[in-house]
Amino acid sequence: MKKILVLSLMVVLVCNQSCKQESDMEDKVGIQLYSLRNQFEKDVPGTMAKISSWGITIIEGGENTYGLEESKFIALLKEHGLKTASVGASFEELRDHPEKSLQRAKAFGASYVMCAWIPHAEDYFAPENAKNAVTIFNKAGKLLKEKGITLVYHPHGYEFQPYEDGTVFDYMAKNAAHFDFEMDVYWVVHGGENPMALFERYPDKFKLMHLKDMEKGTVGNHTGHGDVETNVVLGSGMIDIKALVLKGKEHGVEYMFIEDESSRVVDQVPLSLEFLKKI
Repeated sequence: MKKILVLSLMVVLVCNQSCKQESDMEDKVGIQLYSLRNQFEKDVPGTMAKISSWGITIIEGGENTYGLEESKFIALLKEHGLKTASVGASFEELRDHPEKSLQRAKAFGASYVMCAWIPHAEDYFAPENAKNAVTIFNKAGKLLKEKGITLVYHPHGYEFQPYEDGTVFDYMAKNAAHFDFEMDVYWVVHGGENPMALFERYPDKFKLMHLKDMEKGTVGNHTGHGDVETNVVLGSGMIDIKALVLKGKEHGVEYMFIEDESSRVVDQVPLSLEFLKKI
């Protein structure tokens, strides 16, 4: 009888741990809607249904509603059980009309606004570009923060060019008074930086993450551009996704979004989710 009770307790504990891991997955791991941009162009409701069928409940997106009125797009998200944690905003909008970014975040029920690009010359992201961006992000971030929304900037690799005793990104991070960052592990590596080292250097600066693996042998650069077909199933490329997920959790990253820009996204996302469930 005692052996049966012990075995039963072990089964319950294993089941509870498994259920907790699945719950954490649902609550913390989502998808960046840009991954399915081509699918959304053809069928918005069907694409949302596909995302939901994968067991995903958290999304990042909203700046593009693919021809639908914003209210209709939001209604469809809710219909498919999808919660918006972060909405996108352009640099120009944050510079000229940050109140629009605030309104979008409130409409979608998001707690973050994310900017993913700073306009600059094609071949060089100058320190002046970063300094101007920091001023704009701090001003917009302060407005958003007063309303309970956090602004994050998503580096794309060009920020890791050398500057003074570090990089341009180091300047941005050290002067980010009213905004934080979203780490896209692919673009950090593509830009020549070590994402683990960034976590250690700035343990409180990264609130969100993009989980994106890189095909082995890919050569990066500082342009912020690359071949989307080098986006591979998480855990199969040259980036230590497992270690970064664990490090992100350790440093309080609130949400992690799968972003797969390749033409194989529909086939690859379920495999990436399976990999994450094993962590």
